[in-house]
Amino acid sequence: MACFIVPAAEAAVVTLIERAAAKKEKEEANHTVQIPMSRKLKWLSALLWGGVILLAFEHVWHGEVVPWFPFLTAMGDPADAAEMFHEMSTVGVCMALLITGVWALMCVAADAIVKRPAENKTADQLG
Repeated sequence: MACFIVPAAEAAVVTLIERAAAKKEKEEANHTVQIPMSRKLKWLSALLWGGVILLAFEHVWHGEVVPWFPFLTAMGDPADAAEMFHEMSTVGVCMALLITGVWALMCVAADAIVKRPAENKTADQLG
């Protein structure tokens, strides 16, 4: 019903942190060969917002989200609202944690690729 709200909240916070990190990195001008944290946070933001958009569309398609107040059909009945909050606390949190976990693995893999020793590069890449 409203499981997409939890990843949406995380995505909003990550987007704000990503913008602050980008501003800070621009001021510091670090010349080391590594992936900036702002770029990694942008990956997480993209993953989260993409999932939120798909889930919101699916909920609109099934009539669970409507264009009039209270926007979520479950908010009209207290029993449905309790079920919605349970879904948000279980499914929504699990989705947000899974996306964040996948992002963390992406970051570890990307850092490992960037830090490969120069001996693995061919003469064409070096020359």
